[in-house]
Amino acid sequence: MRLSRGMSLLELTVAIGVVALVASVAVPSVDAYLNRGKAAHAIGDIGTISIQLYRWQSNTRKFPETLAEAGLSGFVDPWGNPYQYVNVATAKPGAVRRDRNGTPINSDFDLYSLGPDGHTEARLGEGNARDDIVRANNGQFVGAAEDLKR
Repeated sequence: MRLSRGMSLLELTVAIGVVALVASVAVPSVDAYLNRGKAAHAIGDIGTISIQLYRWQSNTRKFPETLAEAGLSGFVDPWGNPYQYVNVATAKPGAVRRDRNGTPINSDFDLYSLGPDGHTEARLGEGNARDDIVRANNGQFVGAAEDLKR
């Protein structure tokens, strides 16, 4: 009887194939899980920044022109981009975020993350804006732009 001290080429190929199969299933699942965690973090940040903006407004009777004016410029989303802010009352034409129908999503201020791709569009229904984490309905909704039902 012959004792084998190693793996044959066939056994090694099968083992590598099994590892590759498991990795091809696991990696996308882990990536999706991590992105959900980052989105939840961005939602929390937007809530925190919104509270600070309302405090600023209660003291000054207006919203700031920029996050820096309110001392909130250090906030960066989980994907490494600064949060975007627009004061609706003083916004330039086209700067206010709009839903798929062209209706502004807020009447006080827009606050959002550019999402994983780091790009956006003025209308939420367009390709680059779908993954943005947005504040809408004057804070009644905070989440992915693609989940906003209007």
